Amino acid sequence: MNPQQSTKSKTQSEAKPLTMAAALNRAMRDALTENENVVIFGEDVGPLGGVFRITDGLNRDFGENRVWDSPLAESGIIGTAIGMAMYGLRPVVEMQFDAFSYPAFEQIVSHVAKAHNRTRGAVRLPMVIRIPTSGGIGGVEHHSDSSEAYWTHTPGLTVVTPSNPTDAYSMLLESIRSDDPIIFLEPKSHYWTKEPEATELEELPMNKARVVREGDDVTLISYGPTVALALKTAELGAAEGLSVEVIDLRSLSPFDDETVGASVRKTHRAAVLHEAAQFGGYGAEVAARVTEREFYHLASPILRITGADIPFPAPLLEKFYLPNPERILTALNSWNWED
Repeated sequence: MNPQQSTKSKTQSEAKPLTMAAALNRAMRDALTENENVVIFGEDVGPLGGVFRITDGLNRDFGENRVWDSPLAESGIIGTAIGMAMYGLRPVVEMQFDAFSYPAFEQIVSHVAKAHNRTRGAVRLPMVIRIPTSGGIGGVEHHSDSSEAYWTHTPGLTVVTPSNPTDAYSMLLESIRSDDPIIFLEPKSHYWTKEPEATELEELPMNKARVVREGDDVTLISYGPTVALALKTAELGAAEGLSVEVIDLRSLSPFDDETVGASVRKTHRAAVLHEAAQFGGYGAEVAARVTEREFYHLASPILRITGADIPFPAPLLEKFYLPNPERILTALNSWNWED
């Protein structure tokens, strides 16, 4: 059976919706079953099933030679995975929290991203680095970072992030099957969210964006945890007569210029959402890229609606740091709509 066909049939055959956590677990379970070269390791991912229980039951069912606990050393986790991938295994590793990936930054940027180019294609690194990302759970600093701009700025890495359980399943399975290194960002605030409509989504390759709500007045570009915010904003906007089109990027690098550009040419206005600080953030690249390609179709400058330019705050202040639908709608209403 064609791998893509097997993914599609399994996703469509779901009798009931899964949480994102369960969908990710199922994707890894199916990958372990499908390919004996897939291995999974990281801090506490073995018998405990990970701090978020995403790998729950995999160590029990596949054994400690396929799923195991690593030392508390992120650089060592990635370095080990690089060697395994060079010799034919397909490691799936977990960075326990977003900011915990920083000790592995040198390994990822200097080696994971560059091995294929450095060896003129002789060495492929089929590995997935799973990173629980972003806020929304009342976590302290080092537990709520949005680090996507670091990874998307690194040539040689594919960076993807799902916003719903169905995409979490299909995109992780596709990532594990890929022969290239993937940074897989998981919005931890969505781990336990059930979305009944998720099992009815059109299945797309992970490098394609999706229009999740059609509109005529403005394109709201979102990804990962901000997709739900964008949809809530669109509902509020509709009550005020504002028609908002919502795009879920899904893939941050590579970027789907075709889908985003088609939307902007229709609405003539755009805004991009993310939780990370604004200065130097991923939204700046999106705004620049869209402006360069669609300048003559834009009625107004592209807005960036983001987290504040400060380190992630203490849990009680999180609600003031993160974008919310009311703040997003206020920003959209700041345009001169008579232009």
